[in-house]
Amino acid sequence: MTTQYKKKLIEVAIPLEKINEASAREKSIRHGHPSTLHLWWARRPLAACRAVLFAQLVDDPSSDLEKFPTHNAQEVERKRLFGIIEELVKWENSTNEEVLERARAEIRKSCGGELPPVYDPFSGGGSIPLEAQRLGLPAYGSDLNPVAVMIGKAMIEIPPKFKDKEPIHPGAKDRQFYRNAEGLAEDVKYYGEWMREKAWGRIGHLYPQVDLPKEQGGGKATVVAWIWARTVSSPDPAFAGVQVPLVRSFQLSDSAWVEPIVNGKQYSFQVRTGGLPAANKLEGTVNRHGGKCLFTNSAMPLNYIREAARKNGLGQRLMAVVVEGVRGRVFVSPTSEMEQAAFLSEPEWLPEELVTTPSHEVDRLPMYGMTTWGEAFTKRQATALTTFVDVAKDLKSQIIKDLEAGGVKNSIDATEYANAVRVYLSCALDRCADAWSTIATWSTSGFIRFTFARQAIAMTWDFAECNVFSSSTGNFGGAVEWVVKSLSELPAIGSGNIKQLDARHVSMPTESCLSTDPPYYDNIGYADLSDYFYVWLKRSVGDIFPDVFSTITVPKSDELVAMPHRHKNRRAAEDYFLNGMSEAFSNISSQLNRKLPATIYYAFKQSEMSEEGLTSSGWATFLEAVISSGLSVVGTWPVRTERAGRTISVGTNALATSVVLVCRRKEAMAESITRAEFIRALKRELPPAISELQAANIAPADMPQSAIGPGMGVFSRYRAVLESDDSPMSVKTALQLINRELDEYLGGIQGEFDADTRFAITWFEQNGVGKGDYGVADNLARARGISVDSVKHAGIVESTAGKVRILSRDELDEDWDPEDDRHLTVWECLQHLVRQHEKDGISNDTAVLLKKINTQAEAVKDLAYCLYDISANKRKDAKEATAYNALIADWAELTKAAAAIHDTRGDRQIRLDI
Repeated sequence: MTTQYKKKLIEVAIPLEKINEASAREKSIRHGHPSTLHLWWARRPLAACRAVLFAQLVDDPSSDLEKFPTHNAQEVERKRLFGIIEELVKWENSTNEEVLERARAEIRKSCGGELPPVYDPFSGGGSIPLEAQRLGLPAYGSDLNPVAVMIGKAMIEIPPKFKDKEPIHPGAKDRQFYRNAEGLAEDVKYYGEWMREKAWGRIGHLYPQVDLPKEQGGGKATVVAWIWARTVSSPDPAFAGVQVPLVRSFQLSDSAWVEPIVNGKQYSFQVRTGGLPAANKLEGTVNRHGGKCLFTNSAMPLNYIREAARKNGLGQRLMAVVVEGVRGRVFVSPTSEMEQAAFLSEPEWLPEELVTTPSHEVDRLPMYGMTTWGEAFTKRQATALTTFVDVAKDLKSQIIKDLEAGGVKNSIDATEYANAVRVYLSCALDRCADAWSTIATWSTSGFIRFTFARQAIAMTWDFAECNVFSSSTGNFGGAVEWVVKSLSELPAIGSGNIKQLDARHVSMPTESCLSTDPPYYDNIGYADLSDYFYVWLKRSVGDIFPDVFSTITVPKSDELVAMPHRHKNRRAAEDYFLNGMSEAFSNISSQLNRKLPATIYYAFKQSEMSEEGLTSSGWATFLEAVISSGLSVVGTWPVRTERAGRTISVGTNALATSVVLVCRRKEAMAESITRAEFIRALKRELPPAISELQAANIAPADMPQSAIGPGMGVFSRYRAVLESDDSPMSVKTALQLINRELDEYLGGIQGEFDADTRFAITWFEQNGVGKGDYGVADNLARARGISVDSVKHAGIVESTAGKVRILSRDELDEDWDPEDDRHLTVWECLQHLVRQHEKDGISNDTAVLLKKINTQAEAVKDLAYCLYDISANKRKDAKEATAYNALIADWAELTKAAAAIHDTRGDRQIRLDI
């Protein structure tokens, strides 16, 4: 028996381009963005999470035929819902209650007047539960990783407890109203300053000011950063025991650099300013292939450096000092006093937990002698972090004292509030840990590049140690400010709960909606990476969450990722991932609300796409796990965080940052079919589905991923698709068949174009805009019932001296007007439109041109899809593919602009009504 349910919007159509546009823009948002509360890897864009949740809860108009009986009526309603999503995904509307309430009202209307709970069993950085909470939905999440759990609690669990509360610190300004967690944020800032003062009293002497040379203003100056070079023993026997520097580059800025001065077996560093020397003077002494001795230029292979580092450790030598001078930031040469100040302290505590050596995310540390997490820091850095962590523990008594003194504010649980402030200040300390390590480097742009400049811990040679008490890059006060701004913008509404659980054993709230962003095959070793923060968090907030931080390091053996270093080999790792994900999704699918679809995100690595394409092992394995758990895939939507027309993504046919799978529970009575029956079903159902996707203006670069949805919908609705030997068809084979049908569909479009255009397509595919033999062109034209002269007369090709070539867009007649063309072709219409779009984008002139070719518009769009496929996948022409992709990405806006144009044929004037 088939279960009846209402189709949700996400199962039919979404304004994908607007969602992707907002997701891309979100990458440039820094201050106030929740991601700045605490680092987590590969977060999904909040705009995408918000839009996906809305679309999976709101009914598609086709589910109410009484109210929307016709296709046109459904399209009108869909556009209205799209308008809500387009407003909802804008960053500036993330705190706009009017926009948010409009979305909540639509969800209530589709969900029987209720706002259903949302559950994310792989909550990670907390994006999905946070956006559920923003939409007013009860938000639940869980994760095996303690760091992720702590982030989730800080984002969605703690803020609602203190919503609209005024701050409790002494001297707080009178203010009529505090919105959301603004009062708590103000206290975090106040007690952050309190911590800084207490820490300064203990370790301020480790950060002395320096004397500026007279030519730089003289007097005392505050240090911004110390720039160090790691050192290793020279391999040259004549310099045995002499420590030589390992420097990536001697450049400090666009006008300052370091010159090493060699004197016998001694050397020093001198800062030079006023301009840069020749490039060879800036070259360092080490790169990814190895190094050279500063004294003798003797080669130091990486194996030599690693062996020496593991045996004796790497030394460090001060190379330059960045200070705040009278007239701005300046660089000064180091002195022995400056260098010795860094070694005055011995930290009372250091993280002694071992770095997970086999993981390529963190193996650079033990490879170079840093076997424990504490060894990633200098003595002064470790002393600073330990001091701030210990000072944070003293906060509890101070906050309780201030609460008691406040009188009217004592309705707040003092211990709970004190712990909340400590949690956010521990987030600030983790930001500091990211900046205060020997992996952090100095950027010639004038700031410290943090430890996690990418999703791994790289090995760095020269490193930057910031002044934690300065007001410049990497300082403690700045870290607190980032956290405060993020906390101030959190929604802090409704209820939220994040637990530490294995997804294979979670119990979901009744009638909840599932949306989740699970680990991606072998992309990121979250557990190995997050140990870096765990060792500090356990010391700072382990007493607040003793169960969460009960293990020595982050749990790894149960993490659902395909990491070969935890298993016998890659195949064993893949089997573990498949079995674990299948078990997790089987557990989840058995608890799903049948009225609602589930959404599951999958992120691709660029490398897996370039090597294996849309049938990559990770993607196929993940889909296998989802389908084997009893779920049926009914849709796929590619979510991008790059512009749709970006050359690198289009040219490499790069996949979206992630693909959202829309799933339903498979029917219990699902049957098995044969391979032949599956192919027949694909041929029957995929073309109209692709046509609908084109009608929705899905960009050509996104079409292969989007077409997977309806294709896998056919595959996954059955218990199994049986091969000729009765073995079940693999997901990878199904993906290949779906891709083949898409190619056939795009190729079949060509038969609907005029003969001249069909000639041009084939000629372009074979020759691009290069020349070819006339005889070949003549045969090609005759096969289409025309001649080369016909194509030449149409203004598409040039034919001279026995050679034929297609005219490039730049060669087309600038005065061309489709209304005057007596030999009009779809090819010309598209090329002229692309040229205008490349020149002006979404402009009046582009819209006017689209208006003029109105009768050919749909054929022009079809041709753009066809030529994108040829350019990107067959000719590997990134620039050409980008042009067609960008046009389709803007098609909806162009169509809207063209429809608004007033056409007065009598006087041949066409203008845009504004």
